[in-house]
Amino acid sequence: MKKSEIPILLSHLEQLYPDASCELVHRNAFELLIAVILSAQCTDKLVNQVTPGLFAKYPKPEDFLSLSQEELENEIRKIGLFRSKAKHILETCQILVSEHNGEVPNDYDALVNLPGVGRKTANVVMSNAFGVPAIAVDTHVNRLSHRLGLTKANNVLGTERDLMRKLPKEKWTFAHHALILHGRRVCFARSPKCEICPMQEICAYFKAEQKNAEKTRSGRR
Repeated sequence: MKKSEIPILLSHLEQLYPDASCELVHRNAFELLIAVILSAQCTDKLVNQVTPGLFAKYPKPEDFLSLSQEELENEIRKIGLFRSKAKHILETCQILVSEHNGEVPNDYDALVNLPGVGRKTANVVMSNAFGVPAIAVDTHVNRLSHRLGLTKANNVLGTERDLMRKLPKEKWTFAHHALILHGRRVCFARSPKCEICPMQEICAYFKAEQKNAEKTRSGRR
């Protein structure tokens, strides 16, 4: 994607998703942290079915530490990978209590050192809980970034760096949420709805598909 096309991309995203924001239900940084840990390889919709009851019972890290791993597993059993997630959550809560006075640290390095927290989770927490511009690269953001021609990176770290370099810093958080929504609603992993997407003019994937279709038609003549 050309530099001159970035404003076009952002304009389309702003028109499509003017209120794009984190769809995980949370009231504070701790709830967001736990919700994002639970959301790995799981839908936000399913996480949102589990967390309200979970946080009503256990609103603070100290409350989670009253549970055994088996008890926490039973609380989150609907969610995929619930055993490893229960282990990570309890370990994270222990560190929050012992090293951070029960608070989620407003520090990227401290966040990624928590069990079950990687770059994506840390970026989500930093941007949504603390207002620090960040781009969290999940499967949707990574897929759309490649299709649009924003990156050719072969890993999510490379994608993140390319997006940070190409997008205005003040748009990082918005772009992250808007790309996720576009991936969920239009640009599916399989059979993307290119015919209704307003970004055809700047999308490398669409342009390549059009060229391939034209070659196919030419070969049949």
